[in-house]
Amino acid sequence: MTLRGGIDLGGTKIQAVVVDADHAVRGQARRPTPVTGGPQDVADAMAAALTDAADAAGVAPSDLAAIGAGSPGGVDAAAGTVSAAGNLPGWSGTFALAGALQTALGPRVALGNDVNVATEAEFRLGTGRPYSSLLGVFWGTGVGGGIVLNDAPWFGRGAAGEIGHVVVERGGRRCPCGRKGCMEAYAGRSAMEAHARRRVEKGDRTKLFKLMEEHGRPRLTSGIWARALEAGDHLAEELIEEAIAALGVGVASTVNVLDVEAIVLGGGMGVRFGETFMPRLREAMAPHLFSDQDPPVLEVAALGDLGGAIGAALLVA
Repeated sequence: MTLRGGIDLGGTKIQAVVVDADHAVRGQARRPTPVTGGPQDVADAMAAALTDAADAAGVAPSDLAAIGAGSPGGVDAAAGTVSAAGNLPGWSGTFALAGALQTALGPRVALGNDVNVATEAEFRLGTGRPYSSLLGVFWGTGVGGGIVLNDAPWFGRGAAGEIGHVVVERGGRRCPCGRKGCMEAYAGRSAMEAHARRRVEKGDRTKLFKLMEEHGRPRLTSGIWARALEAGDHLAEELIEEAIAALGVGVASTVNVLDVEAIVLGGGMGVRFGETFMPRLREAMAPHLFSDQDPPVLEVAALGDLGGAIGAALLVA
């Protein structure tokens, strides 16, 4: 049996899978993304997650035919490097991620952009199968996008799909990218956490950080946001509403340019809150859609949290 590995590197977690020739998951594992150190520490955590997934599948990493890895930042697939992954610790320069993983694990390693591979997985194996064009919206640590047009992925000159940096408020809130008014500044989990901290420093009250400490989390994960909402936390409710409003403006504006058949909502926050807030997201998009009588289909990613790792495995199918 031919088995392949897939690793999805996110700002909060690392998800790894082992899949067979039919893309069925035979083993999976998850580890937190390091919050300190540098690229080698992240690579070590990725290798450990893949080793755990291989153990769950009853094989060794060296038994795999090949391994794919999806990463944020600037991915040079040919060189096997990742540059300027701003949501990862100490990753301001260029790091040979493919080589580091191959040294640790053994099999050949191929790299791809994390959102692009997740979009490809949904297009080929998940929610996107009925469509020839779609927009993948991955709401997580940041907000990433993947584009499929006429049954093929669209990468532009290498930076297509950066929907998190669609401007939703001119001169607005500072984004982690350094610019102002980006959708990610309002909807990215990392930016939401930073804004919540600023609000607390100004005297606002919230249960978010107490819940984070109680559950031993180093960040405000999607689960912590969910618990805060369940507890009726007013600041959490306000910031989630801001995020959905920003997503509505940014995604609708992107749809006005691409006119895709479907939008697939994924990512840690998207999978966690997609079904709950889907009606609100449709409502937030509606005033900004040019073709408001024929909006695209809007669905939650069918592959859930495993989509990115399965998509990474498709790199070496």
